[in-house]
Amino acid sequence: MERSLSVMGFIDEMKAKARANKKTIVLPESEDERTYKAAEAVLKEEIANVVIVGSEEEVAKNKGSYDISGAQIVDPATSDKTEAYIAKLVELRQKKGMTEEQAREILLTNYLYYGVMMVKMKDADGMVSGACHSTADTLRPCLQILKTKPGTKLVSAFFVMCVPDCEYGENGVFVFADCGLNQNPAPEELAAIAESSAESFRMLVGAEPKVAFLSHSSKGSAKHADVDKVTEAVKIAKEANPDLMVDGELQLDAAIVPSVGESKAPGSPVAGHANVLVFPDLDAGNIGYKLVQRLAKAEAYGPMTQGIAAPVNDLSRGCSAEDIVGVVAITAVQAQNQ
Repeated sequence: MERSLSVMGFIDEMKAKARANKKTIVLPESEDERTYKAAEAVLKEEIANVVIVGSEEEVAKNKGSYDISGAQIVDPATSDKTEAYIAKLVELRQKKGMTEEQAREILLTNYLYYGVMMVKMKDADGMVSGACHSTADTLRPCLQILKTKPGTKLVSAFFVMCVPDCEYGENGVFVFADCGLNQNPAPEELAAIAESSAESFRMLVGAEPKVAFLSHSSKGSAKHADVDKVTEAVKIAKEANPDLMVDGELQLDAAIVPSVGESKAPGSPVAGHANVLVFPDLDAGNIGYKLVQRLAKAEAYGPMTQGIAAPVNDLSRGCSAEDIVGVVAITAVQAQNQ
């Protein structure tokens, strides 16, 4: 039992917070059995109200033996809200040439768009998708319909990583960013990712973020344009957020291992104690989170999005039903903080 204390501690806390102020979360992937297994658990544990998008026939065919009697089933073809959603989608996308026929076709056939419209029209508080759709498919309707949160420079994606038996980070809990969305962020974008990630860490973990900008170099140990990009991002982030604990560029061991941090970046408030890791590009971030997930047997919740006007979160296509339950809880907590 000791093994997964930090893992269970974090996700149990998310579930408890979600229960205290229940939100309504849409699960649009009614074709996937994991949706129903997750919905059953979410309802049983009273983490959130659940909406499943699909026809009664589809749901009956795909739900197996899972008890989802407490969920609201919304069929776009028969819902009395659909006409209003069509009109709103046309209004939002008119400048892009969206017609009523196109809007109707999209909303009746693409349940991800329908789920996002439910969030837009305040009929739901958030959405979780991605078990059988790509990140691009999940995020496209969000960016088109919900847009970015006021004051946010960039939409980015992060993972909450919960590493068992780990003395680093916040009792083994970290935020890794951006591991799901921005391919090769410029210095200004890296700084914006760091700012959003610190805010997400504080909100979800409830501890003070210590943000490390990662590189293959620590404090000038290597010279390269890739290193310059990171040092420039650190400068921008420090100027924009003087109260935030931020440092870099740091190698991974210098960021999280106290003895290495002391040796490679003496006097740094972050080195050796980082709990928010900002990766220099998507290659590093994606490889990094998957290494930790597979080799350290960490729980990886995400890619969670930050910077969208309402919480919509992505799932890895290899996710389990338990992963979906965890992401629903986190999404509900994000909705409470909107």
